[in-house]
Amino acid sequence: MTVVDTDRIEMADTSDERTLNMMFEWLEPTPEGFKVEIVEGNIYMSPQGRTHWQIILDIVEQLRARYPRGQLMSDVRIDFPGRLNGFASDVVALAEGAEPDADGHFRYQDIECVAEVISKQTAANGYGPKMATYATAGVPVYVIVDPYTGTWHLHTLPKDDEYRSALSLDFGTPIDLTATVIGLTLETGGFPRD
Repeated sequence: MTVVDTDRIEMADTSDERTLNMMFEWLEPTPEGFKVEIVEGNIYMSPQGRTHWQIILDIVEQLRARYPRGQLMSDVRIDFPGRLNGFASDVVALAEGAEPDADGHFRYQDIECVAEVISKQTAANGYGPKMATYATAGVPVYVIVDPYTGTWHLHTLPKDDEYRSALSLDFGTPIDLTATVIGLTLETGGFPRD
């Protein structure tokens, strides 16, 4: 029988302490035309299609009536509360005065609105863990646009990890955000379908 002196054995560090920065570094460089996000510690890389981009651009152009260019972001990493959540949301509208931190990232606390255009590969995230994370982060307005069903979904009144108000309607019906911090209406009649 072999006796092992456990006081003299140095244990290898077997912890799994990943950080968002470390995970994003593994993915550098990201192939052109792809979006990378980390949702609850899982890495998602998806191509951006023409329909997807046209809807994003339409939303950004409409939000420009209220927001200057520097307050609108698309596919820019923002870290959110929860375990390893680094999202590159399709459209983010930031509050006036929002500035990036020392690492060049904007704070989720400065977000007034997020719009996500659903893609087949990551649809479950938009309707599931990302929605819960946005609510937890207190994002006042979350809009999901689904080109596969031709519907949009407006979520407001975040509390804990859910939105207390939800409205879903078809493309062609405007998204009335006049009673929110956004203060305008988004036209959806021009949104293409997939």
